[in-house]
Amino acid sequence: MKKTAVPKPTRIDKQAPIGIFDSGIGGLTVADAIHKLMPQESIVYFGDTVHMPYGEKSADAIIGYAEKITDFLLSNGCKAIVIACNSASSVAYETVKSHAAGKAIVVDVINPVVEQVSKLKKIDQVGVIGTRATIRSNAYANRITALNPEKKVCSLATPLLAPMIEEGFFNNKISRTIINNYLSRPKLKKIDALILACTHYPLIRKEISEFYKREIYIVDSAEIVAKHLQGLLKSKKLLAERKRSGSHRFFVSDLTSSFEKSTRIFFKGKVRLELRNLWR
Repeated sequence: MKKTAVPKPTRIDKQAPIGIFDSGIGGLTVADAIHKLMPQESIVYFGDTVHMPYGEKSADAIIGYAEKITDFLLSNGCKAIVIACNSASSVAYETVKSHAAGKAIVVDVINPVVEQVSKLKKIDQVGVIGTRATIRSNAYANRITALNPEKKVCSLATPLLAPMIEEGFFNNKISRTIINNYLSRPKLKKIDALILACTHYPLIRKEISEFYKREIYIVDSAEIVAKHLQGLLKSKKLLAERKRSGSHRFFVSDLTSSFEKSTRIFFKGKVRLELRNLWR
């Protein structure tokens, strides 16, 4: 009997770019952290502004978006794919891993944060704020208590925050009123730490810090995820040795002035946005 040839695993190029996607500008906080930690790495970013915010979409819809974007990032030769969106991480992580199997490393923004928070000492009650999709999934609460049953997790959906930030409303009276309204809810009254479970939220971290008069540990996922990715790439000998020509590329499914403005805040100088509506 003739033996069936076993296909060789795809060899991943260490000089290939890192793919990052989100529904809008929030993922730029993760892209910025990755860029600062690993400046030699090139980035291909996809902001799905057509479907923003993901937090108001069904799980099936988010999974469908994630599949398309993953295929697009793979077609651009990405060696790693970072799901820089909590809503997508909570429902589409396994789907993205399956799509990218053998072709790219996949990192979400939930598991690295959960691992770190579960080890924190002198933190008994953890607050989580995020989109409806993220909070509805119970991803943070389930995973934190699975790793450390002694921690109590208090989750609160804050659906107005991401659209507010996407429209440029932060560091002003409007944003402070909305933020204070959410953070004043009884659910978050006795927390020792607060997880910003949406990659948009680091843009309002200052306002969140100002709300809390007492000491509270604010968990920003961007830096945690960047360090986690760096560790994975290093362990697999996939860290880039030099910066690629052409550097970073930024794609959006719909051109928006707020996205362009935010991109230029994080990545200095003129940034050219490329339009790719994968659903036409």
